Amino acid sequence: MAEAVVEARGLGRRYGARSVLENIDLDVHAGQVFGVVGPDGAGKSTLLQMLAAILRPSAGTCQVLGRDVRRDPAAVQARVGYMSQGFSLYDRLTVAENLAFAADIRDVTGPDRAVRGPELLRMAGLDRFQHRREGQLSGGMRKKLALCANLMHQPPLLILDEPSLGVDPLSRRELWRILDRARTEGRTIVFATSYMDEADACDRVLLLRDGKPLALGAPQELRRDVAGQVYRLAGPALDRIEAALEKDAGVISFQRRAGREVRAQVRDGSRLAPIEGAVVEAAVPTMEDVFTFASAPPPARPGAASGRAAPPPPVRNDVIVSRGVSVRFGAFKAVDKVTIAVAEGEILGLLGPNGAGKTTLIRILCGLLSPGEGTAEVAGFDVARQSEAVRARIGYMSQRFSLYPDLSARENLTFFARAYGVPRSELHGRIAWASARASLEDAGEGAVRDLSGATRQRLALACAIVHRPRVLFLDEPTSGVDPLSRFRFWRLIAALAADGVGIVVTTHYMEEAAFCDRLGLMMDGRLIALGPLTRLTDELGLVTPDVEAVFLGFIERERTGQGRAA
Repeated sequence: MAEAVVEARGLGRRYGARSVLENIDLDVHAGQVFGVVGPDGAGKSTLLQMLAAILRPSAGTCQVLGRDVRRDPAAVQARVGYMSQGFSLYDRLTVAENLAFAADIRDVTGPDRAVRGPELLRMAGLDRFQHRREGQLSGGMRKKLALCANLMHQPPLLILDEPSLGVDPLSRRELWRILDRARTEGRTIVFATSYMDEADACDRVLLLRDGKPLALGAPQELRRDVAGQVYRLAGPALDRIEAALEKDAGVISFQRRAGREVRAQVRDGSRLAPIEGAVVEAAVPTMEDVFTFASAPPPARPGAASGRAAPPPPVRNDVIVSRGVSVRFGAFKAVDKVTIAVAEGEILGLLGPNGAGKTTLIRILCGLLSPGEGTAEVAGFDVARQSEAVRARIGYMSQRFSLYPDLSARENLTFFARAYGVPRSELHGRIAWASARASLEDAGEGAVRDLSGATRQRLALACAIVHRPRVLFLDEPTSGVDPLSRFRFWRLIAALAADGVGIVVTTHYMEEAAFCDRLGLMMDGRLIALGPLTRLTDELGLVTPDVEAVFLGFIERERTGQGRAA
């Protein structure tokens, strides 16, 4: 076996009395790709900062590239490439200037510098943008530039903190091409991610939750350990299947997939009870399944939100209608003639590369930005002329949640209820309803900052619906949470849709898009595809519904000039 690049034993970190990471044992060997996988708050960033000798361990030992991170941190830092979540770039400098600065601080000079910079920019597809300021780049381009900056001094070890967080599938693929090349050049890579599918690209994986290790091993070994505990169920009445699974004590979790089947995980030693009319087959475990099992004992499943009660009625009652909506910022057209409608009780998944125009379109539909061309109505009100009435009838949940960390859950709910104009006489009832709908039984009376990421996520949803909106906008609502919490959250979304709420959701988790009734794909401000996943699959001539394949297929068709108006 190749030499160990990283050796950690009993590694831990405390902040006062609070332990954020404990009992980490791991070895990373030369040339390996090692993934640290877990939701937000799992301790991933803390672990990587200790491996990069930026943060001193509170317990245990750690050797990186033969040097002790406590006794010789400068030697470790000089030989690793560390990319933080927040980057280390300068937004007022151009792409070329940022790369030159990275070369300066790493003492890369002479022929190496002259050759390496242009080569990295070509590899990342940034050579055409080298005179553009960093602050004007899309999120995916900034990630690639940050990675190039950390490759300038050709470090033997790359430590990357969530390199693909918040970027679209196309940008993720381009990032991984850069990493694959770095690996073929002999570099060792340690990266953190909350995307479970990225674990399959690793030689070995450490699963983390709440600062504690859940599992460690090669992905294929971890999947093998849960073989026989994952099932696919299909039948004409998926609602009945989900209702039966909800009552089965042996079921850990279940999720509807692409509107055609349900996927279920059962506890070790349990068997699925027979369900009338259901075809049951064993399924190949994924890393999401592995994490779900490793997180046992799982939290109690909410009884009131098991899935979609029924599809939208044949006669549409649209709560969102946009007709040829466009908006410009100077010479840049951010949204270009978008026509779209969302019915009561419908979930529309809005997908697209970073910079496609999704956020701008949502701002228009929320009444925060007037369209330069076209018209849009939400809940029956014109977004340009009646924006206040629109905002009173919508709920909005941002990716990073807009909660007040020093207030309790109830205090946050009270604040948002009053801000949305809920009458004082109805406050208690509305807060109780929203809390029950979002399953906030674990919120307690403490400050929000002390709640888990999954509980804060459900609280943010409760705050967005406390005024009983007709339309709900969710901007990457499950970013950074573990699979079990994500599936639970989607059951809450499904229950709201069953109540008749029209929902627009953006996400970079492609498997989540399969939970939506229809998908809208955007690129360069335009709507390039719109419809149910099955129809979009057929339009591209694909054999099976696969959201990522559909996403990439329509983008490729558009880029080659073969696209048609959606």
